[in-house]
Amino acid sequence: MTDIVHTFAGNPLDRGDALRRDPDWLAAAARDPDSCYLPMWRLNVLLEDGDAYRDNDTHRLGWLSPARIQELDVRTPPVFLGLVGDRARFAQDVSAVEEPLRDLDLPSRFRFEDSRAAGMVLPATDAGILAQSRSQLAWHERHQFCSVCGTRSAPARGGHVRVCPNCGAQHFPRTDPVAIMVISDGDRCLLGQAAGRLARIGMYSALAGFIDQGESIEEAVRREVREEAGVEVGDVRYHSSQPWPFPSSLMIGCHGDALTTDIRIDPVEMADVRWFPRDEARLALAGEHATLKVPGPMAIAHHLIRAWVDES
Repeated sequence: MTDIVHTFAGNPLDRGDALRRDPDWLAAAARDPDSCYLPMWRLNVLLEDGDAYRDNDTHRLGWLSPARIQELDVRTPPVFLGLVGDRARFAQDVSAVEEPLRDLDLPSRFRFEDSRAAGMVLPATDAGILAQSRSQLAWHERHQFCSVCGTRSAPARGGHVRVCPNCGAQHFPRTDPVAIMVISDGDRCLLGQAAGRLARIGMYSALAGFIDQGESIEEAVRREVREEAGVEVGDVRYHSSQPWPFPSSLMIGCHGDALTTDIRIDPVEMADVRWFPRDEARLALAGEHATLKVPGPMAIAHHLIRAWVDES
């Protein structure tokens, strides 16, 4: 099977693991005029719009020079993302600045955009860099204090670790694994409507849930389907994975075969779970079903459903 490059995957940067350990190199790279900074304001990303880009892309990440970033007098250290060739790329949180666009006096083609919406319009490589940037800045925002002794920690290794100055504990960014699965019974697939946003918009999607500690992917698939739908699952097959930077998950997509078909939903987690025939799922993917709505191509759920529909 050809690898699927989902939205928020496809990051082309060399993450420069060895260079992160060299504080002198990091300091020099942060000042180097050839380095580029990606500003994020309240986790919204700077975009540059236009129609003169190579490959006909009309949206790009809004990279700025170190000199432009210094104009904002931001005190939070940048996060080293990696390299393009020998040129460093950094993400910079500018949330402390009330109106960064005004202060920088950028042309009108620059704007801050919601990261989820930006992922829908950016080239795959830019969306991958956005995922890394948002996840790491969100982690720093939420984990500023040592979980061992409560002292404020400080970023190190270019923002890829936080170190406690009191007890010396090191804290690393986390990625939360999520199992997401389309379960089938012959010519039917199992889709659900989680209580909350999906129920409000009337959309059905693949069932999903966080993988527990001490649990394999296959075990998580079977447990989540049993808990949310009351359906027992036998064989489980891996399909693909997708980084999901809201705030930092890895969606692990699977298909599975149902052993039972009676549905008993968890009313706390789910608004509805149903079996849908293949023909109805195919129409929904095309946006042609009268009532069934499924996620669009940005979501791994869309591709899991499509892969199952195309099996026949």
